[in-house]
Amino acid sequence: MSNTTSTDTTSTDITSTPAGQSDTAARVFAAMRHLVLEQDDRKAEVAEALGMSFVRSKALRRLVAGPLRMSELATALATDKPYTSVIVDDLERRGLVRRSVDLDDRRCKVVTVTELGTAAALRAEAILARPPGVLLALDPEELALLDRVLARL
Repeated sequence: MSNTTSTDTTSTDITSTPAGQSDTAARVFAAMRHLVLEQDDRKAEVAEALGMSFVRSKALRRLVAGPLRMSELATALATDKPYTSVIVDDLERRGLVRRSVDLDDRRCKVVTVTELGTAAALRAEAILARPPGVLLALDPEELALLDRVLARL
């Protein structure tokens, strides 16, 4: 097993990290993960607000940028093709997307978000973009410091 955290050029070798810094970084990252992924369960809030699973809202949010082939949508969602078909079938039944034949390759289907789907995607984005209460409760100086630190990352 490698001692590096990643193979990209921005990673650092853990063995070259000053003593204690690695532990501190792990605590900071754990706190960030907890804040983003667990403390305010925005996925559940989105699912409840839209009356659909979070992955369906994720599909809508990806399609707002433009139509995608089914295979491209599967890649964007990190789902397999059969499950992507289930997602698109449901969204299509709800009137949130349209499926059509790809004019460049008639074997492929293209998925396009409808107006109703765009409205749902924007509602999901508004929920996901809302800052957690714990950030809003910080003193202005603390929030400004956190902003400066995160801007450097």
